[in-house]
Amino acid sequence: MAAESKKRLKFRIVMIFMFFFVLFVALISRAFQLQVLSGQKLKKLATRQHTTTLQLQAERGIIFDRNGEKLAISIMADSVCADPSKIIDPAATSRKIAEILNLDHESVFKKLSMPRNFCWLARRISPEQSALVEKASIEGIFLVKEPKRFYPNGELAGHLLGFVGLDANGLEGLEHKYDDVLRGKSEKLAWARDAKGKKLFLRVEKSEDKRNENVNLVLTIDNRIQYLVETSLKEAVLDKGAKGGLAIVMDPKTGEILALANQFGFNPNNVNGIKPDVWRNRAITDYYDPGSTFKPFLVAAALEEKIIKESDRFYCENGNYKIADRVIHEANRKRYGSLTVREILKYSSNIGSAKIAQKMGKEKFYNYIQKFGFGEKTGVDLPGESPGAVRSVKNWVPVDTAMIAFGQGVSVTAIQLIAAVSAIANNGVLMKPYIVRGIADQDNRLITLYTPTVVRKVVSPGVAKRLTKMLADVVGADDGTGKNAQIVNVAVAGKTGTSQKFDSVRGVYSSEKVRTSFMGFFPADNPQVAILVILDEPQRDKWGGVASAPVFKKIAEQILNCFKTNIRETPVFEKDKMEKVQLVSADQALIPQNFTEEEDESTMPNFIGLTIREAMKKAKAESIELKISGNGWAVRQHPPAHTSLEDERLCKVVFELDN
Repeated sequence: MAAESKKRLKFRIVMIFMFFFVLFVALISRAFQLQVLSGQKLKKLATRQHTTTLQLQAERGIIFDRNGEKLAISIMADSVCADPSKIIDPAATSRKIAEILNLDHESVFKKLSMPRNFCWLARRISPEQSALVEKASIEGIFLVKEPKRFYPNGELAGHLLGFVGLDANGLEGLEHKYDDVLRGKSEKLAWARDAKGKKLFLRVEKSEDKRNENVNLVLTIDNRIQYLVETSLKEAVLDKGAKGGLAIVMDPKTGEILALANQFGFNPNNVNGIKPDVWRNRAITDYYDPGSTFKPFLVAAALEEKIIKESDRFYCENGNYKIADRVIHEANRKRYGSLTVREILKYSSNIGSAKIAQKMGKEKFYNYIQKFGFGEKTGVDLPGESPGAVRSVKNWVPVDTAMIAFGQGVSVTAIQLIAAVSAIANNGVLMKPYIVRGIADQDNRLITLYTPTVVRKVVSPGVAKRLTKMLADVVGADDGTGKNAQIVNVAVAGKTGTSQKFDSVRGVYSSEKVRTSFMGFFPADNPQVAILVILDEPQRDKWGGVASAPVFKKIAEQILNCFKTNIRETPVFEKDKMEKVQLVSADQALIPQNFTEEEDESTMPNFIGLTIREAMKKAKAESIELKISGNGWAVRQHPPAHTSLEDERLCKVVFELDN
């Protein structure tokens, strides 16, 4: 019996031992699972339970003009946030903070009374307000640094630059078009807490991922030319009592936009309360009847098709020409008899233009309208571009051919118009207009350099040159409609335009509401600058030749006088001296940098940013031997610029399309 009891006791001891052994193994296994197998997962879960994170907006990239001047930057500003769970007296706190920030007390009190751990009270406040908040030292109220977009030049180029919203996303202009490029990687604001919800510390977590960092934009815009264009346009709008106006300056050989202005302007630093109609970039979005500025494209088409010669004569019916049920009149009730093609442009004859179009035929005319780029978007890198309005030739009625010949019944945009006249200046080749010259990384090293893009050949070089001479007569002759655009010692080719605005209520073209315009380029024998000026509904001087041509002249003369060029001395326009800018990269420098007016003859010239042709021309002038490799734009050179020449006058230059 005793032996049996001992056996049972021994069995129980063994069972108890086995139970605790199994329990021990289970605990060890569970600990291993929790700490090793699931450790990272549980750690992340615990972090989420005890840490609250808030996305902070990243600092946006800089927008530079072609000279390296900053047009848009990000500055750090304080934002005010709160932890309502830590505020003992929401009523008193809300009154105090509302007074400092000039906010509505009730709305602040409502935010601070909510059962939550975080809320924004004010974003990107002034330094003065920030100092007051910090001095108040209110429990549960915190200051957080956030980037704020700032435009150093105020209204300058506002329609081009656009602006950003409260969340730092681009809403208009280049800020919107290149939002993905300019917007950087967001940062995180981390609030760490213990198990009871007590705040332990506050930190900002920065991303280590460099792949999505913001970059900087380098524009084709010259802020100096932009300023003089905006100033001249504003003066003209006020002087003529106009409803508004716009002007564009373009390099006709490359398509680079040097300036683009809308009047009236706006300050992108403060868009609160401004209607969208004010910040709309009308040079890109709006289309209108071009009036007589359309006539050169008709004549170019007829010359190209060999339908007319400059000396051909057309009878202009003494000012009245009936087509179907419509009577066409000359502008300002002029009366002309027989005019040559050259005179038709010179005097801007509607009837002469109508007869040229009729002789050519609507199908050929329509074909060249399309070739010059009307009826389709130019592809300029700005948002909201309109294609204009050109009806299919199948829908033209008999009078349309005649009316469209002098710019009625067809609608174009300003960017289309300057691109088209630039095609004439560029030996008949249409270029794509563009506004962004390059993209640089955060170290300002060029990532991408955009090069001129040929759209198509519209007319032959011979026809372009013949038409240019005719347009030079429009300006140069004392009886030409564009005589008010004359510049001393510089030949200007151009065309005036006065287009009646369509009265949708009465269903007719208004004789009171007009747009006056002048488009042209100079010097006529080797065009370097093209300018378009449009005034909307001027109350005084309602003709393109007396309202818009003088604005063209003023802008052109200032470009000549304010920038060291040799247009007056020779037909060659020294691009590097006019721009006073060079694109540099690699070991030499970064984004466009200003350089001196005159380079030291004893040092190596700077070839960076030049085309092969420009570099060879510059080297020849300095007696430098070039060793060239690659294509596109110069991105590297050896020896570097400004290196002492001594006895060595050989320079190796590398050209690339993208760097």
